[in-house]
Amino acid sequence: MSKNKNEEVYKIGINWYPGHMAKTKRLIRENLNFIDIVYELVDARMPKSSKIVDIDEIIKDKPKIMIMTKIDLCDLEETKKWIKYYENQSYHVLPLNLEDNKSLKPLINLTNEVLKDYHQKREDKGLLKRKSRALIIGIPNVGKSTLINRLSGKKVVQAGNKPGVTKQLNWIRVNEDLELLDTPGILWPKLAEGAYNLASLTAIKEEVLPLFDVAKYILETLSKYYPKILKERYNLEKLDDVIINDLEYIGRRRGCLIKGGEVDIDKVIILIINDVKLGNIKGITFDRF
Repeated sequence: MSKNKNEEVYKIGINWYPGHMAKTKRLIRENLNFIDIVYELVDARMPKSSKIVDIDEIIKDKPKIMIMTKIDLCDLEETKKWIKYYENQSYHVLPLNLEDNKSLKPLINLTNEVLKDYHQKREDKGLLKRKSRALIIGIPNVGKSTLINRLSGKKVVQAGNKPGVTKQLNWIRVNEDLELLDTPGILWPKLAEGAYNLASLTAIKEEVLPLFDVAKYILETLSKYYPKILKERYNLEKLDDVIINDLEYIGRRRGCLIKGGEVDIDKVIILIINDVKLGNIKGITFDRF
């Protein structure tokens, strides 16, 4: 398939915009006056596709820190290019592995640094010192709940590796110095560019996805950018012109068979998607300049 045809296929719109997402944006605007700083979470494997397109319209001029989550799963050399890109746009960017509690001290330090002048102005006015209030915002399944639980040192919100776990805004007291406003994951009504990155890296519920196309996209992206991973994971030197042949080959190697020895293609598709979803495939960044 030519590049142009690939682009045509993967610009197919994926529509998943539950009512709570529109409501979330409205509630954030209503609570904005209570917010001191914004923690904007993006997935280090797709630093462009996972960035909320209209975030500045939502949070206005609030100071913010961009937290790149899942840094342990990304292609660090490629992701570093995006870190530099955002830093050149005056973002405070902090890459984090949320599975490592020790990684959170830099976030607290950076928060204090960003808000230093704000708290000093309050003090100069004779106002009592109070805890900083941070809004946590990002696409579904980017790690918001995990971050809150790590900051709190205990499980205070449900976390999962599927989108749509959090449904409403919740204030959460972390300690004497920090309070968080947790929000549901946000997408935008019409997904085009980056939609298949979002689909591949589990920001969209599987129930609304063309799963065959998503698995195909994953294999084609690995073939294009990470042929070594394609070889190591699926023993494929390159992809066949007919992708179903590759799915059958993977299915036979991985035992995805049904009665009569035929390959269960649906099972193979889920296997490929889960390899990314569960972090079995590491060292990948799908967004490129």
